[in-house]
Amino acid sequence: MTSPGKPRVLVCDDEPQILRALRVILRDAGFEAVPAETAEEALDLAAVRPTDAAIIDLVLPDLDGVALCSRLREWSEMPIIVLSAVGDEDAKVRALAAGADDYVTKPFSPRELVARLEANLRRTGPGPEEAVISANGLEVDLARRTVLRDGFEVHLTPTEFDLLRLLARNRGRLMTHRELLVSVWGTGYSDDTQVLRAHIANLRRKIEPPSGPRYIRTDPGVGYRFAA
Repeated sequence: MTSPGKPRVLVCDDEPQILRALRVILRDAGFEAVPAETAEEALDLAAVRPTDAAIIDLVLPDLDGVALCSRLREWSEMPIIVLSAVGDEDAKVRALAAGADDYVTKPFSPRELVARLEANLRRTGPGPEEAVISANGLEVDLARRTVLRDGFEVHLTPTEFDLLRLLARNRGRLMTHRELLVSVWGTGYSDDTQVLRAHIANLRRKIEPPSGPRYIRTDPGVGYRFAA
């Protein structure tokens, strides 16, 4: 019997061995898996008893994962993570545009999957906004709009700070190019990835150590995430 408060995760994949593996991974991490082999079954299960999150494969026998994301997003705000095969970059982008929050590439690391799931659940969970976000020697003071790295102040432009704040407040979550551009610059810049890349490069130059990226990770062709 499910213990009270245990997060329930809808898991949709038509490969029985992956479905079994996901059930074990989630059980061991303290979640209850709600398995489905088709998109229609997943929609029925989620409608009858809504789950806290969903992990869905992009390739399903009835609807594809992109369509399933869109259908779930019509009434649910739960975090959705898509599973995709290597080389499915276009499908990943379409899934994220359809409402998915993150993606994990097959074959996947159980630890990474659980970490991504927990990060997305934290993002959507209740709780006061942090006044200061700290990660690996970097401190972002949201109220004072100041940044310290290893105790030394880093001077950012207002736009650079807005970009860093957005990434840091969504730490661990993949933020698409479009999502970052619209949130920081507005809808008129939704496709201007060159502007975004230039500001990310400047931001990295100011906050990252010489050894290489520690805070801002790139998901090629899709977007960026702040390392949790």
